Amino acid sequence: AARIIQNMDPTADPCKDFYQYACGGWLNRHVIPETSSRYSIFDILRDELEIILKGVLETSDQGDREAFQKAKILYRSCMNESLIEQRDSLPLLEALRMVGDWPVASADWDKTKEPSWSMEENLSIMNSRFNKRVLIDMFVWNDDQDSSRHIIYIDQPSLGMPSRDYYFNGGNYQRVREAYLQFMITIAKMIREDKNVSRDDSFVQEEMVKVMELETEIAN
Repeated sequence: AARIIQNMDPTADPCKDFYQYACGGWLNRHVIPETSSRYSIFDILRDELEIILKGVLETSDQGDREAFQKAKILYRSCMNESLIEQRDSLPLLEALRMVGDWPVASADWDKTKEPSWSMEENLSIMNSRFNKRVLIDMFVWNDDQDSSRHIIYIDQPSLGMPSRDYYFNGGNYQRVREAYLQFMITIAKMIREDKNVSRDDSFVQEEMVKVMELETEIAN
């Protein structure tokens, strides 16, 4: 309550300018940082919480319950930048291997991988191991018709870009779309190089255009 009152401007007449009355104290004391597009009480609370979490995660894990130990291990792994640089693309290549490789980053995927590749199996791996929903989203949540129980929901997943507009609209959307395609092409070339697969820019270009066309069909 004290924070809400502090963010108000009681000197303003609420009948003339309710926004100034309700938010004037906040506006007088805060400026949107150059690193942000917005700044609200929730942003401040998030920053305060991150400082607290940082302190908690950097304490020793002696005697912690298992969930806390896992959180600290994850935090340390993310902060170990020298090891991240040393491993380079190996974690990504290992992830690709687990889901049956990537056709555009393979010289003979159709011969060595496709015969035994299962979409159902790999969709489940993407979901369970990497928390990534592809083509189908599936999750457990409260039943809308009976909140006392949980049910399985099957839904459409998110798209590669933030919304359907990016796939069809012009202007800035088109520029993002072109950059998105170029990004996919660049990543494919990098992975082919890291896997010592021969360079074939025209093949990569054609394959990534097909990927873009598939994503556009899904968005539609």
